[in-house]
Amino acid sequence: MSESASEIELLRTILGSAGMTPESFDLSLPYWKLKQYKKGEFYNEYKNVCKHLGFVINGVFRIYRVNNQTGEEKNMLFFTDHQFIASYKSFLTQTACDYYTEAMVDSLILYIHIDHLNELYGQSHQWERFGRIVAETAFHEVMVNTEGFLFKTPEDRYREMMEKHPDIFNSVPLYHIASYLGIQGPSLSRIRKRMVGK
Repeated sequence: MSESASEIELLRTILGSAGMTPESFDLSLPYWKLKQYKKGEFYNEYKNVCKHLGFVINGVFRIYRVNNQTGEEKNMLFFTDHQFIASYKSFLTQTACDYYTEAMVDSLILYIHIDHLNELYGQSHQWERFGRIVAETAFHEVMVNTEGFLFKTPEDRYREMMEKHPDIFNSVPLYHIASYLGIQGPSLSRIRKRMVGK
C-alpha cells in the first residue's frame, strides 16, 4: 500500500507545526509508506529489531512485555492517533526488542525505515533535530512512566492517560488499561466512578 496524499499532508502539517519547513519535509517524500494493521497484528515483535518509525494516522497500539515465568502480559505504553510509534529502545539502539507492539484495533500507519531517516539526518539539520526530538520523547515517556509508578496514585496516572489518549476506552478493554496502570480491574472501575462523580 503506497502513501496517499491526505495522510502525507497530515504528517506535513504536524511536523510543520513543530517547525519543519515544507522544503525539508519534501526530502522525506520518497520514503514514507502506508500500512494497514488488522486488530491483533504486530507492529514489532519480541526479539525483532525495530527498524521503522511509524506515525499513527488512526488506531491504537500497545507495547507490552510477557513475564516468562507466569505468561502474564504487562502493558507499558499506548500509542493513539497522530502519535509517533516505535519500540523506542530497540529502534534507537538497533538491538533486539524485549517487547511486543500490537494493534488493538484496525489501524493505519505511515512509516519510514531507519536507514532513510539516517539519510535525512545527514541531509538536513531540521531532520537531525527531528531525530533528537524522537530520542528525547522516548526518554521522557520512560521517565514519566517510571515516576508515575513510584510517586503517583493510580488516580493521577489514570487522569494523565485520559489527557493523552482521550478516546482509549472506546477501543481498549478495561483489563488492558488496568494492566497499564498497575492495578486490578475492580480498582479501575472505582476510579472511573469517582472521576465521573467529580
